Amino acid sequence: MNIALLIAGGVGKRMGQEIPKQFINVLDKPVIIYTLEAFQQNQNIDVIAVVCLNQWEHVLEVYARQFNITKLKHIFKGGDCGQASIRNGIFGLEELYGKDSVVLIHDGIRPMISQEIINDCISTTREYGNAITVIPCAEAMVVTNDQKTSNKVYPRDELKRTQTPQGFFLGDICDLHREAIQRGILNSVASVTLMIELGKKVNFCRGSEKNVKLTTVEDIDIFKALLQSKRSSWLKE
Repeated sequence: MNIALLIAGGVGKRMGQEIPKQFINVLDKPVIIYTLEAFQQNQNIDVIAVVCLNQWEHVLEVYARQFNITKLKHIFKGGDCGQASIRNGIFGLEELYGKDSVVLIHDGIRPMISQEIINDCISTTREYGNAITVIPCAEAMVVTNDQKTSNKVYPRDELKRTQTPQGFFLGDICDLHREAIQRGILNSVASVTLMIELGKKVNFCRGSEKNVKLTTVEDIDIFKALLQSKRSSWLKE
């Protein structure tokens, strides 16, 4: 069993809009539907679940019916932070599916997720036990203590930029969150950071620069441009 768990429990304060960013319409379709469609279309995904912002569950259900997202089987309530939302989702799934199921935890606001990334995340998880989607760090990286100046460079070849999905066996990620509760780790930034904070090793699978996370209004502009773009025929893959 391969399960996609979309995290859509945030309010999107940095977007500065009146509705949550996952429900903003882009070219006549809500952002969350673009994300759902990617997993709906993937032949290796059996079930989709969403951790949804409280009081928006019915809106999500209506959109899912409108856009024929038939794999959406479960909607769980969001938590007071990202870690809590993920915990709500995986603990809900644990009551329904076996521990050896693979769960891909994905930001609901990464709508440009490709089929190749989904498939690679699944296969890497099954082979190595977990999979963190990453891309190289192409920019020069500097260290700052005052947020204004720097006199130190950090080697970029020692860095990766993490994305989602992040894949795990369901039993493993549930046990990880229980250990985090016992150790008082309650607001880790992401599943990958939680793994590392608990001393676990993570394995990489390949992401994409197009797999953007929609956090600001500028990100919406980039998303629109990507939707409408067409690669020049002379460019090599």
